[in-house]
Amino acid sequence: MNIPEIISESIEVKKRILEDQSLLELIQKAADVCVEAFISDKKVLFCGNGGSAADAQHLAAELSGKFYFDRKPLFTEALHVNTSYLTAVANDYSFEEVFSRLVVAKGRQGDVLVALSTSGNSPNILQALVTARKYGLITIGLTGGTGGKMKDLCDHCIIVPSADTPRIQECHIMIGHIICEIIESKLFSHDG
Repeated sequence: MNIPEIISESIEVKKRILEDQSLLELIQKAADVCVEAFISDKKVLFCGNGGSAADAQHLAAELSGKFYFDRKPLFTEALHVNTSYLTAVANDYSFEEVFSRLVVAKGRQGDVLVALSTSGNSPNILQALVTARKYGLITIGLTGGTGGKMKDLCDHCIIVPSADTPRIQECHIMIGHIICEIIESKLFSHDG
């Protein structure tokens, strides 16, 4: 495969998102849910594995730091950033529980859990979503393909129309950036 083909494939998936009005509305709804949570003094938690963990951490940083302009930080956190916790729970309990235990510890009713899984079938992500619902968190999923099992566990599930993991992840970060921009623009005024 050559470089232009790879870029063209990435563009094609993004075009499918651009042309899907219901998907665009779902992205807007996910951003609005986060805005409402922040207005209500709630937080947004992120979780993912591998590249999705990196994306979760990236998006949490955009919101807790800044996206386009200097403003008050927002309460966001990627649940995997404490490696001592992660390895202890994976060792003492199971890797399937690493996120769900933190949802119990940190999540409160009205908070938002954003779960990233390209397949929609990662066991620790699914368990986190089940736990989040049990504790009254609003659940947003970012996935691909058919949505996997997580599509039925999310209040709002954004499914990238692709089965190709790298293309899905590229779209997840694009969608995440859109959500961050909407949140920032709705919560804060900026003079330029």
